[in-house]
Amino acid sequence: MPDTPSRDVTISAIAEEAGVSAPTVSRVLNGRGDVAPATRERVESLIRAHGYRRRGGRPRERVGLLDLVFNDLDSPWAVEIIRGVEDAAHESGTGIVVSAIHRRVSSTRQWLENVRSRATDGAILVTTDLDPELREELRELHVPAVVVDPVGVPDLDTPTVGVTNWAGGLSATEHLIHLGHRRIAFVAGRPELWCSRARLDGYRAGLETAGLAVDDELVVPGEFGYESGFRAGERLFDLADPPTAVFAASDQMALGVYEALRRRGLRVPADVSVVGFDDLPEARWSSPSLTTVRQPLSDMGRLAVRTVHRLVQRETIESPRVELATELVVRDSTAPPP
Repeated sequence: MPDTPSRDVTISAIAEEAGVSAPTVSRVLNGRGDVAPATRERVESLIRAHGYRRRGGRPRERVGLLDLVFNDLDSPWAVEIIRGVEDAAHESGTGIVVSAIHRRVSSTRQWLENVRSRATDGAILVTTDLDPELREELRELHVPAVVVDPVGVPDLDTPTVGVTNWAGGLSATEHLIHLGHRRIAFVAGRPELWCSRARLDGYRAGLETAGLAVDDELVVPGEFGYESGFRAGERLFDLADPPTAVFAASDQMALGVYEALRRRGLRVPADVSVVGFDDLPEARWSSPSLTTVRQPLSDMGRLAVRTVHRLVQRETIESPRVELATELVVRDSTAPPP
């Protein structure tokens, strides 16, 4: 405990010293009654000892800068999000700082320290888990946040922008069923992501609606990248009874399946139909061009910027969760089964 009170201490630091969560400290500061008396006394003692004062009152002056934070930047998917964010930011005369935190707590802390030192008008967090402590620190810094493609179940306390992943998974599966396919495989994305689970649920719903059983050996894991799609394709076509069609939860994984098929001398779509998800630029230029579910990635970025600006201006956000529509784009990689 410091001898000299300091106003630089954060809610998270007080929470750590008190052995409680940051939201608990926030409840004490806000005079909420849902805190145990002993806990309240311990937290209040630390608040007094540190001379902590909430940065309240009027928010800081706008600095014309937004932060765009990704877990990873190694995907064309991220480039499309950046394109939309930059378009909307340019229209409003706002600068963008792009960061990647690689799912590391240390990188997140470093990003927060950077924000604390240079200021920002708001943050757009992409496929990031906005946990209570991070949310509280951003509130303390007067940094409104919007989450694009949230990791877990969307939090109604924070505006989120996503797409109709379940409907997209359903439409891709129904397309293959209507062509006559009955053994349809699914290459899943990372299971911790909300979008991955929703696409898988859409695939399952499509099969069940058509009266087809979900065969667990046809559902294989992936990580959204090209290599994981290739490995999934190798696994699927080593089966004694391989699928006649594959729906991959990303375009990159679908193109990885292409390569697995090519190495076996199998042709798309004459021998196997393939569907992706995203509609990245390479989908239309692949050979054959890829049937896929388009998610409006650039539009998601633009909407996130507009939402942050509304938060900065203290406008009411009517719906904290916005889902943009997906669309099945039929190209040359799907056909009736041989």
